[in-house]
Amino acid sequence: MSISFDAAIQSFKPQLPLAVALSGGADSTALLIACATRWPGQVHAFHVHHGLQAAADGFEAHCRALCERLVVPLLVRHVDARNANGQSPEDAARQARYGALEDMLAEATGIRSIALAQHADDQIETILLALSRGAGVAGIAAMPMQWQRAGIDWHRPLLKTGGAEIRKWLKEQGADWVEDPTNADERYTRNRIRRNLLPALQATFPQFRETFARSAEHAAQAAELLQELAEQDLQTVGNPPSINALQALSRARQANVLRHWLRLAHATTPSAAQLGALLDQIAACTTRGHRIHLKIGRGFIERKDGLLDWYN
Repeated sequence: MSISFDAAIQSFKPQLPLAVALSGGADSTALLIACATRWPGQVHAFHVHHGLQAAADGFEAHCRALCERLVVPLLVRHVDARNANGQSPEDAARQARYGALEDMLAEATGIRSIALAQHADDQIETILLALSRGAGVAGIAAMPMQWQRAGIDWHRPLLKTGGAEIRKWLKEQGADWVEDPTNADERYTRNRIRRNLLPALQATFPQFRETFARSAEHAAQAAELLQELAEQDLQTVGNPPSINALQALSRARQANVLRHWLRLAHATTPSAAQLGALLDQIAACTTRGHRIHLKIGRGFIERKDGLLDWYN
């Protein structure tokens, strides 16, 4: 169920010292104020300057003024978040942002946890984006509330709190924040979802935040089970996979273990059409002379001595 901002902060129990990713927007501003008030002297702020718009300097200025007022140490990283050909601007910015946060975690020694300010509406937008792209259970699982990477605990403590609730809390504190001008730009799919779909969902299904979140939790459990099965099956089929061993599995398990193998061993992900074509070729591979040569992800898969060989 959706919870209030105060309840979200009270239930947040990170290991200290804690870093807060601070963009300067309402959500991260509220998160930093609440954390710095609750754990004075134990909170740091990390700001990533994406360099994508003139307003970015204003974001940094707001963050510096806020951290000075709260007596919170601030680290700032300037990154080039421009997207490459074939890459979405949102994905480029996200990758640059997480890379910068990891760099700052390495520099600010002693930090044991980091908190990100994504909230319930962000989670709904992520689920709807995943559904629009035909994602599987891993995509529908959306964003986790907590995970660990390189010995650091990462948290999203506001993931069950709505954006309006956060802004209401900020106004009650008399605090200001910076509005990102791109949030009104409907060239971005997330903004169209926020402006057009969320109000329609609210009018039609008033409890949609809770029910969508529950579906995401179910999908996350299913994704975890599929991951465990893929790890077991990869031990059976081998790395690189044996075609005969793959043929002993159901088509669904073949797809699951092949996605896992390609992601783990070759850092690539096949499209649904590519994976379907590969599964068809595996099923048809009943003679020694059967040839496989398919475009898969960023490279190609070929049959080699009864095994699947990937190269780029």
